[in-house]
Amino acid sequence: MEFIKPDVNIDFIGKRKIAYFLSGSLILLTLILLVIKGPRYGVDFTGGVLIQVRFNTRKTIDEIRAALKPIHLDDSIIQQFSGVSEYLIRVRKTNIDLAGIHDKVKDALIKKFGKGVDIRRVEMVGPKIGKELKQKALLAIFYSLLFIAIYISGRFEMKWAMSMIMAMTLAIVVYTASSFGAKVSWLIFIAMIITLGLCWFLKLRYALGAIIALIHDVTITVGAFLITQKEISLAIVAALLTIVGYSLNDTIIVFDRIRENLKKSKKQSFPVLINRSINETLSRTILTSSTTLVVVVALFLLGGKVIHDFAFAMLVGIVVGTYSSIYVASPILLIWEEEFGKT
Repeated sequence: MEFIKPDVNIDFIGKRKIAYFLSGSLILLTLILLVIKGPRYGVDFTGGVLIQVRFNTRKTIDEIRAALKPIHLDDSIIQQFSGVSEYLIRVRKTNIDLAGIHDKVKDALIKKFGKGVDIRRVEMVGPKIGKELKQKALLAIFYSLLFIAIYISGRFEMKWAMSMIMAMTLAIVVYTASSFGAKVSWLIFIAMIITLGLCWFLKLRYALGAIIALIHDVTITVGAFLITQKEISLAIVAALLTIVGYSLNDTIIVFDRIRENLKKSKKQSFPVLINRSINETLSRTILTSSTTLVVVVALFLLGGKVIHDFAFAMLVGIVVGTYSSIYVASPILLIWEEEFGKT
């Protein structure tokens, strides 16, 4: 099925500088927000108790806070779900008896508001478990990017040996840094810089393009959560890993066509060849993205509050992932050609 004619010739590469400015601005904004505000972690990562409560009529946050004061939970973070009389109470204390908190909260709210109080769920995560989950989540994202770099290098450039060298080098660096007590966030930052440096030094151009595009996608999706002040939970980490896989699929399709056209049209200039490859895969890219977006939009609008943030992350990630396959991953190959003077 083709929605776009095979002979279409949109000048994507010609507009790459506009894309560089747009992507750079969004990434810079994300970094600024990370420094100023920082991510808003959910109970999964910070530890504490999460209570979801529903009333038969709407209440103000101040009223709920006043109702919780007698049981010393008035310092909790209270968030209202839009459009419904349902609220999320995040208790930052971890020394609470989980077995009794359900009844305590319900009794306190009934005493203040009367009948019509329904405690939907109560979840608790200890601070130590939350810290371990945060570290494992960061490592999951990092290792997914590393193995993708190894796969892309072998898949497109048949440089499995160099990929293994890169993996071993990173393993040594990470082990050495961790032995000195470096934090997981710093380990990942150092390892990511080394990964990009090794891709450049070992001339793994396809892996370099794919990794930069994936870092771009994850960063901007996290930025969307910082702007909207949504919580980052384990479900969001799962969404980020899904976005990595989705974006990689798009990038591989474009890269595969570029490689095919390189073999067929060696006399054609590289910018023209890349632009032609993007246009030839454009129909498939739009078809894949649009059908996936329909499902994600349905989840976002109709899936309920529990899956709402996951669907939001997917919504942003699919749009950004499709964009990066065209305007980030492919132009990296052009920058490589301009630097080394060959393809």
